[in-house]
Amino acid sequence: MTIRNERSTQDDVPVAGIDIELLVLDLTTCSRCQGTLANIERASETIRPVLETTGSHVVLKKIVIESEPQARQHRFVTSPTVRVNGRDMTFETLESRCEDCTDLCGGDEGTSCRVWRHRGREYTEAPVGLVVDALLREIVGVDRTLAAVGEYAGVPDNLRRFFERKSARELGPSCCSPEEQESCCEPTEKAACCATTTPSGTCGCR
Repeated sequence: MTIRNERSTQDDVPVAGIDIELLVLDLTTCSRCQGTLANIERASETIRPVLETTGSHVVLKKIVIESEPQARQHRFVTSPTVRVNGRDMTFETLESRCEDCTDLCGGDEGTSCRVWRHRGREYTEAPVGLVVDALLREIVGVDRTLAAVGEYAGVPDNLRRFFERKSARELGPSCCSPEEQESCCEPTEKAACCATTTPSGTCGCR
């Protein structure tokens, strides 16, 4: 979704853009990711009068993270992540078990997704008020509550398991158990390593 006000002022001042990146594991079935997207859109509509008055517009980019290399590329540590003009909308990373993403990949450990804390309450979707606050601070130039994307410690184990199990599930039946497939190779090598390749049901793990 893009909300734009292309009208120039009499002084021909350039229109200011606010870029929002929504990084998620899934936008098809995960209620946390879908709800966060809907709340970002609601927040943008809520402040539309402010955007028009200040000559600003919001551009929303949705990025579905589908692999460990892509997670490293985007310095992705939890889903969903919301960045406003390149900065994370919150400093802290809180998580809880997400049944939707657990169903996508399987596994007893489950997959944890983000929990948002705003004004003393916790939410499994980024609340509209939190997004509005972040956008208004960006408009007026007060960004102390937004965290710069700092040093990246790598893909968390929680996400590694998600990508490995989801990749194995998408490949279909193989001769190895999910536990074996987790540790036998990198996710990018699953097709060659774990998929059934011969009539006897052998695979690259054996």
